Amino acid sequence: MPIIESVSVCIARVPLAQPVTFSTRKVTAREYCLVRIRSTDGVEGLGYCYAVNSAGRLLSVAVTDLLAARLVGQDSHRVEGLWTEMYQEALLVGRTGAVMRALSALDTALWDLNARSAKLPLYRYLGAKTLERVPGYASGGYYLPGKTTEHLAQEMADHVSDGFRAVKIKVGLESVANERKRLAAVREAIGDDIRLMLDANNAWQDLPTALEYMRCFEPYNPYWIEEPFSPDDIDNHIRLSKATPVTVATGEVEAGRWRFKDLIAQQATTLLQTDATVCGGITEWKRIAATAASHGIMVEPHAWHDVHIHLVASTPNTTYVEWMPDDHIVNFRKVINRQLTAENGDILLPQGDGLGFEFDDAAIEQYGVIYPGEKSQWISIK
Repeated sequence: MPIIESVSVCIARVPLAQPVTFSTRKVTAREYCLVRIRSTDGVEGLGYCYAVNSAGRLLSVAVTDLLAARLVGQDSHRVEGLWTEMYQEALLVGRTGAVMRALSALDTALWDLNARSAKLPLYRYLGAKTLERVPGYASGGYYLPGKTTEHLAQEMADHVSDGFRAVKIKVGLESVANERKRLAAVREAIGDDIRLMLDANNAWQDLPTALEYMRCFEPYNPYWIEEPFSPDDIDNHIRLSKATPVTVATGEVEAGRWRFKDLIAQQATTLLQTDATVCGGITEWKRIAATAASHGIMVEPHAWHDVHIHLVASTPNTTYVEWMPDDHIVNFRKVINRQLTAENGDILLPQGDGLGFEFDDAAIEQYGVIYPGEKSQWISIK
């Protein structure tokens, strides 16, 4: 039985070559919390989570000072018990946010360790529904300096030429009139048969403003509107869901099954975007997806295709992997040694054990952060 020998954590800070603007914030760098859980038989499981710009230290401290000690010396197959014990340890200081993200990374690493020990890709270890490929949607359409409506339309048309049958763009930063022009250009460029997803990144604070934008969007037949309000503003999610024919999608920054239960029970959304690197790891993601399935609700996980491809490939009530075609926005791929491949709009399933990649030592040397008092990027608890 694999017994956990050590837990190691590293923060990798990867700057964006060109800062990007969302409707509500600006990203200049991405900090990743990388974890390794090593067993006494020499197998290592990997996990990760994300902190924007400069908050990675919060995640690493949650690993080293709060959670790792609960794992060392334990049988790695006791995933459910270890999850409960980590969650209980964190109960007073972080049922969401940085602590839950750190727990998510550790839980993912446990699943990866166990799949590697069994010499199986993670999606097979979880119980696959498909073994070769899953559909992807090409995610982009960010606001960048000098990027015109024509550039946006061509970007989406290029994804369609690559075989994608669904694409996503950002909305909500510009005026209603300008956003109408953006959508009109994209819909003309991609045609009527392609699904068009919209991501507002919490752009609106009230229902009248949201409806002003949605009435502009509706003629272009968007498949969903993502994160229209603050995730805490459940009431306006409910009101918007009743007021527009467009599916309201949310959940990418939510943690814990109880919050998702409330979203479903209150009919605030009919499509969840649960993120395993945020919500409590693969263990909690599976619970949330099963609950959603009982209510006839789909789960289309947010970003991070390197982990979510395994969950989409092993979960009945999912369709898409969110595919980031390059690393200029989501640059996690700079710190791993193997990349997923897209083919005719599908993402090909990796065939290696576990998650199917390793952290790239040279990249860690370049991007890893050494904190005062530490001798290397990796901090280990044994």
